[in-house]
Amino acid sequence: MGLSIPLIEVNHMQAHILAHFAQKKDKELKKTPAFPFLCLTVSGGHTQLVLVKDIFDMEVIGTTIDDAAGEAFDKAAKILNLPYPGGPLIDKYAKEGNASRFSFAKPKVPDFDYSFSGLKTSILYFVRDEAAKNENFVSKNLHDLCASIQKTVCDILVDKLIKAAEKHNIKEIAIAGGVSANSGLRNRLKEISAEKNWNLYIPDFEFCTDNAAMIAVVGYYKFLKKDFSGLDVTPLSRFPIA
Repeated sequence: MGLSIPLIEVNHMQAHILAHFAQKKDKELKKTPAFPFLCLTVSGGHTQLVLVKDIFDMEVIGTTIDDAAGEAFDKAAKILNLPYPGGPLIDKYAKEGNASRFSFAKPKVPDFDYSFSGLKTSILYFVRDEAAKNENFVSKNLHDLCASIQKTVCDILVDKLIKAAEKHNIKEIAIAGGVSANSGLRNRLKEISAEKNWNLYIPDFEFCTDNAAMIAVVGYYKFLKKDFSGLDVTPLSRFPIA
């Protein structure tokens, strides 16, 4: 206030999406998504399909009706007795497992919305029943369990993304948020983008989880628009990005 520096409010989820426009100093300029593009934004607190028409023209066309994808990974990891945060550990162990070994429930949700609570319940009951027969079931099958869980989550995420891309006739596809660091999801999207002839944009690992750079990108574009806030602005834990 004393230096008359303008205050800029930043939407956290907008920042995850616009992290694709961050450039590294002294590095070759990377290609950025062309408008309009679809962004699958997946984190511990959010799972959204966002139609991005311009820098600040975004429409959420699908969202989770219960748990987020990252939350599903962490809850599944807890069932497997893995420490928090368990998502990265599931990703690590999945690399050495058979993803087709076990099958888990995939919810049927209308349109482009997601649901993960049923998957968590499916995993919980399956592990409980198998552990009742063999108390060492989880430890002996940990890699295959992680790979099967990861495959199921990725299937749920990607199936809706494919439908949305076809519905809106869009081939510019991006992912963002903490779960976009998941190797299973990244590899699956690379395979599908080759089949569908998509232009796929995957953020560098340092831009996946919460970071200062993505906040700065939003601040930069808002500064150019002179979109400043008063001192009465209030931080909110939930705020629509559209």
